[in-house]
Amino acid sequence: MSPFAWHDYSDFVVHFTKDAFDRTAYDNIISICYSRCLRAMNPFGVGKAAPQTYGQQTVCFSEIPLHELARLVNRRGPYGIGFTKDFITSHGGCPVWYAPKDGPQASSIKRLMEIANFQPTEDREQIWALTPFIDFPGHYPAGPYKFEWEREWRLKGDLLFNEKDVAFLTIPEQFHSAVRHFFEQAIAFGTGPGYMCPYVDPTWSWERIQAAFATTPSH
Repeated sequence: MSPFAWHDYSDFVVHFTKDAFDRTAYDNIISICYSRCLRAMNPFGVGKAAPQTYGQQTVCFSEIPLHELARLVNRRGPYGIGFTKDFITSHGGCPVWYAPKDGPQASSIKRLMEIANFQPTEDREQIWALTPFIDFPGHYPAGPYKFEWEREWRLKGDLLFNEKDVAFLTIPEQFHSAVRHFFEQAIAFGTGPGYMCPYVDPTWSWERIQAAFATTPSH
């Protein structure tokens, strides 16, 4: 099946970068590409409540269809790195499970966490392998926490990859030529990896994204 067969489904997931401290989102995407590594820096999901948050750190992705990525631009920024779902699942990643915070599923998960926390055994502590992949959306005293629309995926721990694993990069269109030249020079002079995969502007239409993949096939 073509990866663009259905408008409401995506075969890909994207990790977006953003400005952080003294580094821009652009700096961060270039750094990720050169290091060939996505670092799992923070705990996510209900794993934040684990007695030891070490091991709960994840890398986050979105599986929003590529022609709808503009939804995330204001929140995440336009720079990102995309992989196939098959690649991410082969490294242990999966979709986030959104269990409404006041629902019976969330209650059961909370109870399993309490038991593992106060009466730990090897079997009971298996819940901590799942908690990074679970969110409890709902209304909280600090305000609503509802991000199901992001269609988030997570992967526990760092993700190591090479340039051939990358399906595409999301970059504003006006910088495509400059970034491609940058990577061509890196290949020519042996100064680093080069990413010759498709480049996608996250504001593009369905047709333009299809054309980018057709004219610049991913590795």
